[in-house]
Amino acid sequence: MLYGAMKLSVGGALKLAFRPWVEGLENVPAEGPAILASNHLSFSDSFFLPAVLDRKVTFIAKSEYFTSPGVKGKLTAAFFKGVGQLPVDRSGARGAGEAAVKSGIAVLERGELFGIYPEGTRSPDGRLYRGKPGGLARVALATGAPVIPVAMIDTEKVQPPGQVVPKMIRPGIRIGKPLDFTRYLGMEHDRFILRSVTDEVMYEIMKLSGQEYVDIYATAAKRRIAETAKRQAEDAKRQADDEKAGSGGTVAAEGGEDTGKGNRSDGA
Repeated sequence: MLYGAMKLSVGGALKLAFRPWVEGLENVPAEGPAILASNHLSFSDSFFLPAVLDRKVTFIAKSEYFTSPGVKGKLTAAFFKGVGQLPVDRSGARGAGEAAVKSGIAVLERGELFGIYPEGTRSPDGRLYRGKPGGLARVALATGAPVIPVAMIDTEKVQPPGQVVPKMIRPGIRIGKPLDFTRYLGMEHDRFILRSVTDEVMYEIMKLSGQEYVDIYATAAKRRIAETAKRQAEDAKRQADDEKAGSGGTVAAEGGEDTGKGNRSDGA
């Protein structure tokens, strides 16, 4: 009931305002379980994709969205529940990966659509990063559900990080043909099989999205970017301090020279 109302209101508003184009809707089955494996460019990906589908699709979201205190926290929790998001507790030894697997299996066992981002986090620069094998492949091999590759196009341009007001840019969604991994059914604990399945899905997403592929995890890329930014900020500060110190020394020297000239004049 709540999902339907949110789909009509939020989904309808998104479709009306941004007019997202879609290719491959026929690849999403009318009924039965399936996994939608998508690239992840923007926070809005989890809203644009459900907006264009007739069926409900359930994504996972960090539990903090559902447990924040106050009126704002309750409204946020209600919104995420309304748009089909499931809370995932990222604490513990296995963290979000284990929680995602359990949540995904539960959704698929109900015969529904489960949405997941194999990269594990949003791309920091618009490129496609290596998929994490812990969630997507384990869910697929534990349930036998088909995996449908999805490419979100230009959603990162709609609302870049830090920008409050979205840009009126028309994003796109390409949905590929379902991938069948039932030949590996029950092998969800074989790390080589998990890697193979994940890489096959990421290859299909790359073909659909046209993104440049980077064979490292997005989380590692984010750390590198943050470390580089930190070093640059430290270098800039150090350079500014050196220039300030040098400027101060020059002024002092010039002051001493002027004083000396004044003394010689007085003694003349």
